Amino acid sequence: MPRIVKAGLIQASTTHSGSEEPTVIRDAMIEKHVAMIEKAAAQGVQVLCLQELFYGPYFCAEQEIRWYEITEQIPDGPTTQLMCELAAKHQMVLIIPIYEVEVEGIYYNTAAVIDADGTYLGKYRKNHIPHCHPGFWEKFYFRPGNLGYPVFRTKVGTIGVYICYDRHFPEGARALALNGAEIVFNPSATVAGLSEYLWKLEQPAHCVANGYFIGAINRVGTEAPWGIGEFYGQSYFCNPKGQLIAEGSRDQDELIVADLDLDEIREVRDTWQFFRDRRPDSYGDLVKP
Repeated sequence: MPRIVKAGLIQASTTHSGSEEPTVIRDAMIEKHVAMIEKAAAQGVQVLCLQELFYGPYFCAEQEIRWYEITEQIPDGPTTQLMCELAAKHQMVLIIPIYEVEVEGIYYNTAAVIDADGTYLGKYRKNHIPHCHPGFWEKFYFRPGNLGYPVFRTKVGTIGVYICYDRHFPEGARALALNGAEIVFNPSATVAGLSEYLWKLEQPAHCVANGYFIGAINRVGTEAPWGIGEFYGQSYFCNPKGQLIAEGSRDQDELIVADLDLDEIREVRDTWQFFRDRRPDSYGDLVKP
């Protein structure tokens, strides 16, 4: 029997200006996304990923401690618990990016992974943290991840997560493949003029090099009051041959859905023997500080 998985991505604009209270924005964005999750369920989506820091604007455009107010524990925080309930209700695997607090003063950019029966499976913490112009001041908010590159065995297949800036680093993308990932989700927040020329190059290349599917998400719109650029959407699914098989619009709130044939993974890997022909004994210099 073919292993066909109906997968979804949500790209969305923010509901409020970043000048509003963080908790007000959080509540409105969660409400907005719950409605979009319901839409995905109605379309039969089996696994769904939300965008990076989904319940806020991209607040890393400034460096202000007020955004610490919307950190939550994982899995005991209210957003993870809500999403566990929704996953069970819709029998849907969910990947939910959350601003995580481990202890006060230690915060991570994290994604919780929830199985289709509502079971919390674990989390991925973003490993590579940018701090660069025109307004990606993430080192103010996040500690680098310390959980490695885990994969999660779900009802629909083995899932890996990479978050935004991680996608520029092929080492972690390969580690996810070696750990068994069949589908890698990359929730992002990135703007035109900075990364757009890379958006459809890097991650298709990861698919080719590693023989897996990727679901790449970018939010949409221009976020006040910062105006660091246009979040250009164009969320997509890419197959193990590096081909885009579904793509969202540039500027609309949207659910992107694709049927992923996981049998393609073996077909591609049987043709291109990259894993057989690797030479890790010769790569030592790559991991020197």
